[in-house]
Amino acid sequence: MSLLFPALCGAREVLRVGDVGLSADQLARRMAGHLARLPELAPGARIAVVTEPGVATAVALAAHAAAGLVSVPLNPAAGASELAHVLADARPAVVLGPPNRTAGLGLPSLPLDAPERDEAPPLRSVDDAPVLILYTSGTTGPPKGAVLTARNVATNLDGLAAVWGWTAADTVVHALPLFHVHGLVLGWFGVLRNGSALRWVTPFSPEALGAALCDDSTVLFSVPTMIHRLSRSDAPAALAGLERARLLVSGSAALSAVDRDRVQARTGRTVIERYGLTETLIVAAARPGEAATVGRPVPGVEVRRVDDDGGDAAPDALGEVWVRGPSVFAGYLNRPEATAAVVRDGWFCTGDLATADAEGRLRIVGRRATDLLKTGGYKVGAGEVEDALLAHPAVAEAAVVGRPDDDLGERIVAYVVRREAVTEGELVAHVAAQLAAHKRPREVYFVDALPRNAMGKLQKTRLP
Repeated sequence: MSLLFPALCGAREVLRVGDVGLSADQLARRMAGHLARLPELAPGARIAVVTEPGVATAVALAAHAAAGLVSVPLNPAAGASELAHVLADARPAVVLGPPNRTAGLGLPSLPLDAPERDEAPPLRSVDDAPVLILYTSGTTGPPKGAVLTARNVATNLDGLAAVWGWTAADTVVHALPLFHVHGLVLGWFGVLRNGSALRWVTPFSPEALGAALCDDSTVLFSVPTMIHRLSRSDAPAALAGLERARLLVSGSAALSAVDRDRVQARTGRTVIERYGLTETLIVAAARPGEAATVGRPVPGVEVRRVDDDGGDAAPDALGEVWVRGPSVFAGYLNRPEATAAVVRDGWFCTGDLATADAEGRLRIVGRRATDLLKTGGYKVGAGEVEDALLAHPAVAEAAVVGRPDDDLGERIVAYVVRREAVTEGELVAHVAAQLAAHKRPREVYFVDALPRNAMGKLQKTRLP
């Protein structure tokens, strides 16, 4: 398709947020009205958007993309220092959002609004110009702005549509924020590209999300925290919604086997996973029915798994995931040295470790920096130990890291959130009974909660 959003016309409902619904025609008129409110801006100008949940936010982000403007989505819960860093780095021409969030930023600002204007919005072609600057979570330093182009977005969405049979007949349901790839690119731009519809449930609750999954044409996009709560909900609407939906997708972090199996047992449905990064968009996606894997590469995406010597890793061995293709970002804004550090001969080096089966289906084990543990001469994936811990009925959450050890090189240390009383010795014995003895934790610390970012991703660098 030569246009980025080719389906911006018609009477069908394309967006619903709470009680407010917009047809494609109404959305187009609101996009035109939003653009008419902006100061005169050249193509490629940057606009920061405080992504407060609501129709006006979705309209603004769609309008900018269609008009050749570059959105810089901001987390509405961002702290002052984080906000100052992003604005200083991106240097937007204007900031859109509630006055109480945009006042005092030293930049021109406008409230988010979406009045209708009786004209069609511009229709942008798929090109190599930027469409979004999305800031990474900043787990290893200040957030970096990943520059995504219209071609990055379009080619990745087309590949996902082919994998999942995602068509205009579907309705996507999600409760995700619009400052992140999952909620914005997949959950909103994907709808605009293939002519389907979005029900954006905000705020999240198992009952509300389940109720929105009202028939067998609905597709759920979620993160593991949501699946965890849905799988344990006693609300009839939550379980009925999972049973009705055509496709249940989890991403942005690893889904535990315990939660996947619980959904399967309670509803008979398989939650599938996909894997990607802000810089690469979606690298791999499981097909319907494929469990315990993030699937094979999305059409158009090339994947290598590289061993410690720079060669191709054997299928059953751990290897770092390298990615190449038209969905890989254009680079980090203002940081050519940071871009060069992660791109080698056209391959983006993700830092993620994975195994692969004979059909090329990937299983992500963790991050090279924090999840490849070298203990007593063995290489151990932290994710394998975490899965074993989570299989214990007393464990609600678990994180495993390596700590320096004079004898072992690294000793395996576990941080556990308990669901019920259990001792360190019981958990160590439990893991040793499931895995090889050298993979057992040498220490277990019980904590009230694990540190996570806004998307629910575990941040191991913040563990005590």
